Amino acid sequence: MGERPGAPTAPPLVLVTDRDSRLIDPTRAYHLGRDPTSEIVLDDPRVSWHHAVLRTAEGHWLLEDVGSTNGTYDQGRRVDREDVGPGTSLRFGDPATGPSAIFAGLPCPAPDERPTLLVPQSSGVFRSPSSVLELPGATVRIGRSQDNDLVLDDLLVSRRHAELRELPGGGHEIVDLDSHNGTYLNGRPVRRAPLGPADIVGIGHSALCLVDGRLVEYTDTGEISLDVQHLVVRVGPDHRVLLDDVGFPLAEKALLAVAGPSGAGKSTLLNALTGLRPADQGTVLYDGRDLYRDYAELRRRIGLVPQDDILHTQLTVRRALSYAAELRFPGDTAPHEREARVSEVIHELGLEERDQQVIASLSGGQRKRVSIALELLTKPSLLFLDEPTSGLDPGMERSVMRMLRGLADDGRTVVVVTHSVLSLNVCDRLLVLAPGGRTAYYGPPTEALAYFGQEEWPEAFEAFESDSAGVCQQRFRTSPQYRRYVTAEAAHPAHPPASAAPVIGREKPQSWLSQLGTLVRRYAAVLAADRLFLTVMIALPFIIGVMCRVMAGSRLTDENSINCLLTLCLGGVLIGSANAVREVVKERAIYRRERVVGLSRSAYLVSKVVVLGTITVAQSAVLTVVGLAGVTLSAQPRPNAPPPVTTGVLMPQVPELIIAIALLAFTSMTLGLVVSAFVDKEETTMPLLVLLAIVQVVFSGLMLKLHGVPGLEQFAWLIPSRWGLSAMARTVDLSRLTVPTPITADPMFRHERGGWLLSMVALPVLALAYGLAVLALLRRHEPTIMRK
Repeated sequence: MGERPGAPTAPPLVLVTDRDSRLIDPTRAYHLGRDPTSEIVLDDPRVSWHHAVLRTAEGHWLLEDVGSTNGTYDQGRRVDREDVGPGTSLRFGDPATGPSAIFAGLPCPAPDERPTLLVPQSSGVFRSPSSVLELPGATVRIGRSQDNDLVLDDLLVSRRHAELRELPGGGHEIVDLDSHNGTYLNGRPVRRAPLGPADIVGIGHSALCLVDGRLVEYTDTGEISLDVQHLVVRVGPDHRVLLDDVGFPLAEKALLAVAGPSGAGKSTLLNALTGLRPADQGTVLYDGRDLYRDYAELRRRIGLVPQDDILHTQLTVRRALSYAAELRFPGDTAPHEREARVSEVIHELGLEERDQQVIASLSGGQRKRVSIALELLTKPSLLFLDEPTSGLDPGMERSVMRMLRGLADDGRTVVVVTHSVLSLNVCDRLLVLAPGGRTAYYGPPTEALAYFGQEEWPEAFEAFESDSAGVCQQRFRTSPQYRRYVTAEAAHPAHPPASAAPVIGREKPQSWLSQLGTLVRRYAAVLAADRLFLTVMIALPFIIGVMCRVMAGSRLTDENSINCLLTLCLGGVLIGSANAVREVVKERAIYRRERVVGLSRSAYLVSKVVVLGTITVAQSAVLTVVGLAGVTLSAQPRPNAPPPVTTGVLMPQVPELIIAIALLAFTSMTLGLVVSAFVDKEETTMPLLVLLAIVQVVFSGLMLKLHGVPGLEQFAWLIPSRWGLSAMARTVDLSRLTVPTPITADPMFRHERGGWLLSMVALPVLALAYGLAVLALLRRHEPTIMRK
């Protein structure tokens, strides 16, 4: 079906549909419709079984609607016959949301010419290739190492990244070689996939395609455009609109400021432009490529500096950047390669004199420069900043804005969200949002106040307060500025194809163990640099241990044993919980950003558990040894009573108590991580820490009768102190140390091997359950795109 004799009468085209892309041949006719035997299948109920035919006629391409029920549309206009060529965009079955087809040119160069080709094929953007490689054999090796057939000098590329292999029956396939940042086919991550003539392979900052038996490379140098079209964002069950049909074109190497009053949707727009929270409607085109559809590949070319610092301020500038480079670059990157890139970024942002300075000691402006430096490590083409001048004095604000101007001039597209209007004149374009997420103005900053008819910005913003019906947006849509700076500068059709659902695919970041090693070293360095934490960490077990030792005297007795065990139990609970209760919430901004660029959620959690767990176990040992040094743990012999125990259940009493308290403290630490992952503000953790300690002491079993009390007894099984104190009481045989009471007669306090082992198993099980809860809570705080 579809064969047509004769010589080609029109140039070949690339046809891109919502499902795939292909090179269409002028010697063939192509039937479009729901019929599975059609050359181009459009599987949508609004499309007719036989909908249209695409063929060449008199030297050009022609599409004919063959009497379809719902029609064929060109920019909303129904057509029966349409000449098509590069740039044509059609829809089938519905003028706004029907399946789309975009046509793009693919010139066939002569063998001795350096071709200018289309990359990516779906964008309509033509650029000159950076290299053309004649295929040397059946296999083409691609990577950063110099012994590859195609060498990509890019730290996002692994040394042995991928191979282009010839298939036995003809054609080629691309195979990912377990690379760090992945291999992408038409924007989607792949491990192994056949490669057609219209397909684009993405590796690092490079795009590769096969043309006439040659592998052509195009490099993303940073000079890219941004085209935003009809963005709409709704939230909540009532579908409240946060962004209302926002769109604008932004040229390459441009600096855009997004301004407006509070609640105008500036941060919502930033999340939509970066893909963190994709818009419900509309399209973001990264140099002509659909950002949402190709997000898996393009996200590493986007830098984002949020309002909160994404830095561990206890580290020096160079050390913080070095750890970030370890996490973002492939595991096979040599240390000197990483350090060279770190030094390059430090030089670019003028931080040479401060690279050994602790970040916390820097001024606000210099600290913001370090945050930007962190994002520049991977050479992003698009750089977004959220309120980078917030809290800075006017002079420092001016300095930061001039720095952003320089970054744009060096070959990046920069978008900055700001409340300040003092330095707008350094920007190329200004987008003003009114409440309700409506566009009030887009164009040069120098023309904005005159457009609003105001002398000062406060007056212009005050005028928005009465604009509940979107009058300002309607006025802008009919203004000369809209025609000049939006309509005339738009490089793409007014009705682009609907964005496909963002797909990141299965993450294949740097090896899990490698990430864990970097995270452990970084976290240990951060804690070691925190003098307050070190002081409390060292002093706390000694202070609680001395209190217990004074209370115990020379021997545990009926009068002091309960208080001593409760003090040890409370000490273990406080040590573990206090260590962990702030450690997730205080790094939330850092975690959110690193997660987007490939951080493993489980590696992040395990790094916390490893470092904090080691500290907690060491503190528990100190607490136990100091609290019980020289104390006789066995009961005094009583007349007509069985002899008291002089050893633990399985080993000497002190080692058993160290194990029990260490496991209790470790489990309480994981419970502290649950609290830290649950809360939204660091200030909330201290009241919850107090509440946590009280609950653990009350449900330990020595303050409240639990055995045989329905409900309370079962609830106590979920509390670490119940099992920890049970193990401690079994070791010292509390039932014989004290006068029997309803509380001390609890079967969980008997000197029994099985019960002690059960407690030793229950505590790690609880710790594991708490760890899984932390993973779920971490996911809840991740960007929307990471949860899909």
